[in-house]
Amino acid sequence: MPIPKISLRPEVAEHLRSVFLNQELLAAVGQQEAESRFHDLLKCLSHPPSHTCVRVSTHLAPVDEIRLRLKDQLKKQQLPNSSAPSAEILPHPIIPDVLLLPVDGPRAVQQLSSEVVVGAQCGSAVLRGAQVFSPGIVACPKYMKRGDLVSVFSDLEGKCTRGAFTFQGQKVFVGNGVAQKDRADIFSSEQPSRGVGVLMTDPLYQSPSFDGVLPGLVFLQNLPSVVVGHVLGPQPGERILDMCAAPGGKTSHIAALMRDQGEVVALERIRNKIEKIHQNVKVLQLQSVKAYCFDSTRAVSDDTTDGPPFPPESFDRVLLDAPCSGLGQRPNMAVTWSLKEVCSYQPLQRKLLRAAVQLLKRGGVLVYSTCTVTLAENEEQVRWALDTFPCLTLQPQDPHIGGEGMLGAGLTQEQRCLLQRFSPELRWDRIDASTPLPRRAHQDTIGFFIAKFQKN
Repeated sequence: MPIPKISLRPEVAEHLRSVFLNQELLAAVGQQEAESRFHDLLKCLSHPPSHTCVRVSTHLAPVDEIRLRLKDQLKKQQLPNSSAPSAEILPHPIIPDVLLLPVDGPRAVQQLSSEVVVGAQCGSAVLRGAQVFSPGIVACPKYMKRGDLVSVFSDLEGKCTRGAFTFQGQKVFVGNGVAQKDRADIFSSEQPSRGVGVLMTDPLYQSPSFDGVLPGLVFLQNLPSVVVGHVLGPQPGERILDMCAAPGGKTSHIAALMRDQGEVVALERIRNKIEKIHQNVKVLQLQSVKAYCFDSTRAVSDDTTDGPPFPPESFDRVLLDAPCSGLGQRPNMAVTWSLKEVCSYQPLQRKLLRAAVQLLKRGGVLVYSTCTVTLAENEEQVRWALDTFPCLTLQPQDPHIGGEGMLGAGLTQEQRCLLQRFSPELRWDRIDASTPLPRRAHQDTIGFFIAKFQKN
């Protein structure tokens, strides 16, 4: 059973269609091409990218050394008597601290009669190479025992009752595996079940699991998220602000690019997410990060303090990886949000942009990014920022491996060329087979957007 297009509420699907069929875009590419891009997007979002991207800790070891160690670790993952080839590990041709692993799929996998149902988040993780951990299981056969062969399905709408024996609702097959626990252990009322519940032996998408693999040396991160750190361009000795920092992937990357020399201030308003930042920083052996539980919209103050809030013009560079609708995340087989929820982020993003401009030193760099595909949260925010803050100018991005900004927000061609939009729908099923594999990797990523400003 192939994975269908992403499931959206009708009003959300129509809203997205209006974005990708706006008048500027229709005038430039025509109705047929615009429709094709939109439908490719819906198809593409439910599938994982063609490569797994790993950021390596070049502040701790050379890339080639990490690559060899990773190859050795992943080889140990192979099941006895497996005929599958060893995972290929490729250096990215442009990004120096990225390794790429091609993903094999969708594969022809025969479904079994015994079904395990997992939550949508767990199902998406399985499509990217993860095992099924016990907390992600919501239903399984009444007499399931450890060692049973099972098919794993993802509950798209979150309607499966935890502890059910079967589920007839909307679900998608993600592969086969071997149960690692009895049903009674998974749904024990005495204590929460932990660890792997199903070992995926025949997944729909074949990709290595990185659970516990070379902690500190490799960090799973989507390619555009790694690009953001390089575009920001942190330098040793600078003071840098990451305004919405959890879980700390970009924060730790900034510190590593600075060779851990300087100060990286990480703000996150949700307290239980701060610990994840601390964990990542500790594992990556970084000392220059200071994390605070604080609302970045209130991070500006005239008082001089060591912690937040901060006086205006306190930072050399600011990263605003803004809270967003997340409609570029992959794989994402279903979005249950209402149109009101999808459209609710623009005011918050503008509050954060206003604080970012105030906190940035003159001559400093502000990078704004999202993992969504809408105009309202991307190009329209750039247009608003340029109109609202005359001190801001768009700057070239290095590296620039994504496409230009999308038509529809009234930006000039020159301005759009300075933006970087990773749009998988533009290249789905259109990648030239002669293109070297590492170069194809940045032609099939999550949906993502990056703008780089300088404060004059």
